[in-house]
Amino acid sequence: MSVRRKARETALQILYRIDISPGSSAEDGLDDLLPGTEARRYCETLVEGITSRLPEIDATIDRHSANWKVGRMGVIDRNILRIAVYELIYSKDVPYKVVIDEAVELAKRYGSEESGAFINGIIDNVRKSEREAG
Repeated sequence: MSVRRKARETALQILYRIDISPGSSAEDGLDDLLPGTEARRYCETLVEGITSRLPEIDATIDRHSANWKVGRMGVIDRNILRIAVYELIYSKDVPYKVVIDEAVELAKRYGSEESGAFINGIIDNVRKSEREAG
């Protein structure tokens, strides 16, 4: 598994925990999941970036998801989308195709049967309007 894929997977686990247990810290259990590695550094970048820009990221998702507001989405789908939107907008070094592929892979692994297509559609909409505009 690539360093960034492991970081994204761990970020998903941490964001999930924060989402279902308000008051949880991003650091809770991080040492067990990724002790002092390059993946840990990227995971920390993702989690800190997402949590510090959460209202903006969620608003971006809301703008690009027809009939599905962030609050109505499943916790897994919502957090995969947050990771992908963060990478699309704030991590310009990550090609958009990689962002989409990684998000869909996480969705297939952790989401529902429909998660991959759902996430792919929203992320592609975000890419078309946000990344090309910036």
